Amino acid sequence: MTDFSREREAMVERHLKRRGITEPHIVNAFLAVPREEFVSPDYAHLAYGDHPLPIEAGQTISQPYVVALMIQAAAIKGGDQVLEVGAGSGYAAAVISRIAGQVIAIERQHDLIELARQRLERLGYDNVEIVEGDGTKGCPDRAPFDAILAAASGSHVPRALVGQLAPNGRIVMPIGDSGWVQELVKVTKKDDGILRQENLGGVRFVPLIGEEGWKDD
Repeated sequence: MTDFSREREAMVERHLKRRGITEPHIVNAFLAVPREEFVSPDYAHLAYGDHPLPIEAGQTISQPYVVALMIQAAAIKGGDQVLEVGAGSGYAAAVISRIAGQVIAIERQHDLIELARQRLERLGYDNVEIVEGDGTKGCPDRAPFDAILAAASGSHVPRALVGQLAPNGRIVMPIGDSGWVQELVKVTKKDDGILRQENLGGVRFVPLIGEEGWKDD
């Protein structure tokens, strides 16, 4: 029988700490969330490898290191209001919820929404809300957000997301065509409204579908 607790600890040590993710609040968040609960039982034994895994609706759960890198870049802290675009199975939202005050996770795939809600409720993540909708439009009713993370790649940072950032808020998302390696970028909205962009390296994500994203085939 798989010892998931031990595998979780090994994943954090090997794939996060050794690659520069050492902040205690991030490390503790990953230790607190059982990734095996966010994939199907057929893939549970692979839950702590540092790679994406398939989930329902033809989507994937991101590799742990990339989730950690995005949380680190977004400088999420206690009390923050966070928007996640692309809730998927709910795993990243669950990890973020161990740090932030409130997480709003938006998802366009109805089947994923129901499953994510059920998982999060069963596991007791009561500061996460899964919302159905077009992630490129954000969630204006719950704005402003201290941080926005997008788990899908667009051709640009959607204007709606920039508009929903609080002063000194941060967006972390991949930019680029889904058929190629994309660039993970961080956009910070300064007090005066000026945007500052940093490039964080190459990543691979599914396409961001929506009004300000790619068209759905």
